[in-house]
Formats: sequence, C-alpha cells, structure tokens
Amino acid sequence: MLWGKFCVAMAVFGLAACEQSTRLEPLQEGPPLEDGTAVLRDGVDQMIVGHRLMDSGEYELALRAYIRAAGEQGLTAETLSSLGSANLALGRLGQSEDQLRQAIELDENFVPAWNNLGVVLMEQGEYGEAMRVFQQAFALDSGQSDSIRENLRLAIARMQNTGYTDPQSYNSLDLERRGGGRYLLLYGP
Repeated sequence: MLWGKFCVAMAVFGLAACEQSTRLEPLQEGPPLEDGTAVLRDGVDQMIVGHRLMDSGEYELALRAYIRAAGEQGLTAETLSSLGSANLALGRLGQSEDQLRQAIELDENFVPAWNNLGVVLMEQGEYGEAMRVFQQAFALDSGQSDSIRENLRLAIARMQNTGYTDPQSYNSLDLERRGGGRYLLLYGP
C-alpha cells in the first residue's frame, strides 16, 4: 500500500516511473579514479568549494566548482560573479567581463560583481570606465568597504597618470576573495 502511494506521489510530481523491482543498478560515472584522487560527495556546496580553491590559487579547479554550482543553483548573480572572478584569475578577461556584466544585469545591486568588473576593466586599461564602475560599487556598498575605496583611488590615480610609468613602479593588480563571495583588488610591486 505504501509503495502505491509513493508511485502516485512520484507521478504527480513528474518524477521517475516506479517499478515493483528491488534490484538496484550501480551508477555508471565513468572510468575508475586513480589512487589519491579527491572525490566530491553529494551535499557539498560547490560555491564554498570554489571560494576555497580560489583562496588557495587553484583557479581552474575553482572554475569547475563554480560551473557545478551554476548547474545546481542556476546562473545567479553570485554564480556568474564567481565564474567571472575565476576567469579573471586565469587571465580570460573577455569571458570574465561578459560574466560579470551578466551578473550585474541579473542584480544591479550586487556589489562584488561591480567591484570585480572594475578589476577586469583596470586590467584592460579602461581606467575611466573602471573608475565609474568602482564609484557604483562604492555607492552601493555605502562606502563601508575599504577595499572598494582603495580600488577607486587606484583607478583615479591611473586615469591621472596616463603617461609612461617605470616598470619597477608599476602596481600589478590581483584579486582576493573576502567573505560572502567578495573580492578585493590588491596592488603591489
């Protein structure tokens, strides 16, 4: 009787058809893994996995985790922003810019996407647009983030100094994740 109710419930929700079979089939997931290969289990939040991989500098693996998260959660502003951040770290500026702009289209108040788009634009030498993007991020954040303020300061400085700079004094840009999927721009020699 219970099995019949379960099958009716499955049919109502459009899930798999029920059979009166107790035989279980093993899942076919591909070739066997080599010894020592890490296996991700069900129930692991792929966004967290991606953030941790970004923190450890494993950008390609982080990108894969973010792709899995997008498959599970859909293309949200957070997943698109994370994909864009991983692509930025991998030097794929065009892909990163596209994904970050899509994230902003989905949620125009998502501060990390604005900040990370500013980082991409700085990397591309688009200092004017980067400054406007950082201003938007700063306004949405109500000026609470020192990192966005510093990003804005750097964009303004780069706009004012469009001449030749000594390679030794050039500040390189880097991306660092802060809690909640937020990244900040680091610069240094």
